[in-house]
Amino acid sequence: EGFYIVTMTFNRRGREKRGFFAGSDRIMNSAVLLLLFMGIILVYAATRDWFASNGLDPEYYLKRQLINVIIGIALAYGTTLIDYRLLRAYTPVVWGVGVLGLIAVLIPGLGSTVNGARSWISFPGGFQIQPAELAKISIIIGMALILSERVAGEDEPTDRQVLQSLGVAAFPVLLIVLQPDLGTVLIIAASVITMIAVSGARMRWVVGLLIAGVAGAYLAVASGEVSEYQLNRLRSFVDPSADPQASGYQLRQARITIGSGGLIGKGLFDGPQTNGRFVPEQHTDFIFTVAGEEIGFLGAGLILLLYMIILMRAFAIARRTNDLFGRMVCVGVIAWFSFQIFENIGMTMGLMPMTGVPLPFLSYGGSSMFANMIGIGLLQNVYQRTR
Repeated sequence: EGFYIVTMTFNRRGREKRGFFAGSDRIMNSAVLLLLFMGIILVYAATRDWFASNGLDPEYYLKRQLINVIIGIALAYGTTLIDYRLLRAYTPVVWGVGVLGLIAVLIPGLGSTVNGARSWISFPGGFQIQPAELAKISIIIGMALILSERVAGEDEPTDRQVLQSLGVAAFPVLLIVLQPDLGTVLIIAASVITMIAVSGARMRWVVGLLIAGVAGAYLAVASGEVSEYQLNRLRSFVDPSADPQASGYQLRQARITIGSGGLIGKGLFDGPQTNGRFVPEQHTDFIFTVAGEEIGFLGAGLILLLYMIILMRAFAIARRTNDLFGRMVCVGVIAWFSFQIFENIGMTMGLMPMTGVPLPFLSYGGSSMFANMIGIGLLQNVYQRTR
């Protein structure tokens, strides 16, 4: 009997050490890997011709995106190695690192400004990191820790716990507002409100946060905290004819590019709008326009289907776990992905204001890719331990 117990224990540990691919949700993995592959191709399609026509390396962004994907997969795998329940002990460290990154980006000489927002830290070799992307993870884990604690006999968090969880989110959000980065603030706000609503907190908290969010957005615009560049984007959403040389032009060209693809698209690397670079930032925030033109309605529909599969599997993971901390982490990641996908695709078609958020797993960019893959790693971590 003792030999049997030792053997089963050894086998169980062996199964756990096989890691991310063996014990994870294979359907989610397949959807993510397919999106990553499509993203690499679309980034290459968005940059190849223009770089070649200017005597530059046409594979410049292709190589860098491949590196981003490889590092992202490694981070996702690494996130699954430590039992997510042990993150409780390291949550203050994770949150503190996220805050330090947001502070560093505001220090003169360290932070750099892109498109009116001081959101980046530059490193030698042309590499940049955006601390606000990684701060999403620290906020989700910090809030999940507090909201998952329960007083004996209580089925919902106390008002004090809700206030503490809001404090965990408030300080990083304030630092992001100072950059300013409106798009990231909106995504974090969606995650915060969703997590509080799902935690079982009283409805007055959810209603109050929605009202406070609207009031805060109005005050930010009225006080001048929102840059002129971002204000022009908001004006273009209300009136597409506003700012015709910048954000209005970008929105108009994005619609034309997506619509020109038709049912099956113009073909990879054959999109005239894409090759002519009529849409600014088409390899980052507006990567969906490349998909719309070159692989058409069917290709864009496949992208949406893959996103739906990922979110459905994430919902299943959150539902099946009996650990409240793991469920709250899943809910935070689901809200983050859902709103960011909706915001990015919506803004390319004029359904949402332009806020400069990348499309998960598709857009070029290291910080966003790393954060997204860590989010997938957290979902897989909960899935493995639940099994």
